[in-house]
Amino acid sequence: MKNIYINILCVLVLGAAFTSCDDYLDDAPKGSKVPTTLADYEAFIRDEYTNQTINSEEALNLLNDKYMTTANLSLYRLSKANYMWDETADRIQLNQADETTYYRSYAGISTFNLIIENALTTTEATEEQKRVVWAEAKILRAMTFYHLANFYADTYVASTAATKLSVPLITSAVINAPSKQVSIQEMYDFILADIKDALPYLPKVSQTALHPNLGAGYAFYSRVYLQMNNYTEALKYADLALAENNKLYDWVAYYNTNKAIIDVPDSYTTTVSPMGYKYVENYTYRHGASSGLGTENSIPVERAQRFEAGDARFLSRWKIYTVGAETYYRRTLSGNFNFGGITTVEVYLIKAECLARAGQISDALDILNTVRKTRILPVTYQDIATTDKTTALNAIFKTKNNELIATLIPFTDARRLNAEGAYPVSFSKVADGVTYNLSSTSHLWTMPFPQGATKNPGNGTITQNVAK
Repeated sequence: MKNIYINILCVLVLGAAFTSCDDYLDDAPKGSKVPTTLADYEAFIRDEYTNQTINSEEALNLLNDKYMTTANLSLYRLSKANYMWDETADRIQLNQADETTYYRSYAGISTFNLIIENALTTTEATEEQKRVVWAEAKILRAMTFYHLANFYADTYVASTAATKLSVPLITSAVINAPSKQVSIQEMYDFILADIKDALPYLPKVSQTALHPNLGAGYAFYSRVYLQMNNYTEALKYADLALAENNKLYDWVAYYNTNKAIIDVPDSYTTTVSPMGYKYVENYTYRHGASSGLGTENSIPVERAQRFEAGDARFLSRWKIYTVGAETYYRRTLSGNFNFGGITTVEVYLIKAECLARAGQISDALDILNTVRKTRILPVTYQDIATTDKTTALNAIFKTKNNELIATLIPFTDARRLNAEGAYPVSFSKVADGVTYNLSSTSHLWTMPFPQGATKNPGNGTITQNVAK
């Protein structure tokens, strides 16, 4: 998939941001090529291991959606603070490394800024072709800002969004371009504007899995509106997205096809991940944490217990494993994983939540059970049936958390629900005889900026959004 044929040496800003080609054209290093054609700029979108990778590592640690070994808990102090829900830890002090989530995301944003600034004036392309690449970069930039805003800042709450700070907004690839740490409202307004700008030009069919299409634009719109608690708009765009692609992958069939390998006792031979570039549920593909590059995370026993009995997707991905004094569910898939993009199952479950919120419980459960039938083995499957709104929503939340494990979405959903207050998310576990708790009101739900960013903010300022 990776197909980079341009070699550009650029100065990094804010940890990892490309300079503008305006400053570069007069002095191109030997052996490098200055981008001039649309194809030159479009190639940056294909740089999946740089521009298409967004990291959710510490969010997964907080949720305990990945297993941390005893050795790693000793080695990675910030990860341990999140994993063990240590509210006394000074995570700002512990976050001294060049955190991938921050720096790689802003590197991608700078590249998308470069495309947005230059695509419409490139050569060897029609106006329509230029607009497509420009629109794709707009969606990818918005998706990356969304990721950052829902990692390093509080979740969106309409009553406080105008007064609370989000993350630095950078809209230029020029070296030392000014940045401003905008409010949460300003950031969401910017994201929504990028999507609105892009939608008229997004193609119905992607050039590759890395290129956002019209379905991806609608799906992302739906995701953003859901995070803003605007269920009417979230439902509207969920329907539009599903009109573009409503396919669900048959995990029951996958399990049955690979059953002879999966069910061998004490065997951890891997099967091939179907969640790669050709996954039928993809709207757009992006790598998530580093675990998405060839393998995925193992998960704790407590996390495994939250899956439904007979969940073929779970059975196909993890198997209980003991080494020494440690027991966890070891990963059993290898290949590629769409942990940073958008898939149809997320949109189905957004639609189900919006319908339930509107009191259309039966319709919401029809959507939920449509998803579950492709996941739960027939021997254990039963329709979820209820007339109670809370019961229905909790069933939707449970399925969504399991479906989107290893992505940022369970983390963003939990923050959204905690802010709402009606369906709070909290966790409890026992380790070495000690009980640990993560409350719905904990400050741990917002991640601290890395010290490198606050001490060297480029042409701007950055204020921490948490006390520790």
